Amino acid sequence: MTAQNGPPAIVARGLSKRFGPITAVDSLDLELPAGRIYGLLGPNGSGKTTLIRLLVGLARPTAGEASVLGTTMPDRDILGQIGYMTQADGVYTDLSVWENVRFFGALSGNADRARMEEALEVVELTARRNTPAHQLSGGMRRRLSLACALVHRPQVLFLDEPTVGIDPALRVQFWAYFRQLAADGKTLVVSSHVMDEADRCDELLLMLHGRLLARGSGAQIRAQAGTTDMEEAFLSLGGTEVAE
Repeated sequence: MTAQNGPPAIVARGLSKRFGPITAVDSLDLELPAGRIYGLLGPNGSGKTTLIRLLVGLARPTAGEASVLGTTMPDRDILGQIGYMTQADGVYTDLSVWENVRFFGALSGNADRARMEEALEVVELTARRNTPAHQLSGGMRRRLSLACALVHRPQVLFLDEPTVGIDPALRVQFWAYFRQLAADGKTLVVSSHVMDEADRCDELLLMLHGRLLARGSGAQIRAQAGTTDMEEAFLSLGGTEVAE
């Protein structure tokens, strides 16, 4: 039995989150099988980050529920199997590169040195291991954030805008590594507003105003919108007229 034939890795039932009069996530139902890369796409303010925070357990829903690996969130006991790279750089700037990776590895209950070394190799920061994080460029801090999310080899990985500020060559390497993780049965949810990354995902979840606008492969969504361009497809499905 493959991971995709087993129980879903991520489930949302009637999931909603409101901030006063603003509904960030609106009655969302979702089942995501394991071993796939899901692209969570949408413009800024569409609810992507709020949805991820609900799934990770960093926010409590106003209504409905979310579960990861069969565990209703939030639940501290499952966090060792979840990786989360935040949109902002989630590192300690007074610590060195190595100290950050070691800290997050220990925090997740896995301080295996080989895994720490591997995480640094993936993001190409081995040579900067002793550099304080505050001396890194913005792009390098993004890479360090990814290493900290990967270090414990989680079963489910949430990546919020992971390739922002990353040079094109390294971006390709990141996606190759993401593909390897999925092939090993890991589940990845990658948030982005960069539509040209859509076809790197197994399945796309297009969000707008806190709701799922469309779901399917890049080819399926473009076909549904009657266009060959993903940005045009998103605008069309969202009810925005595309300029000729």
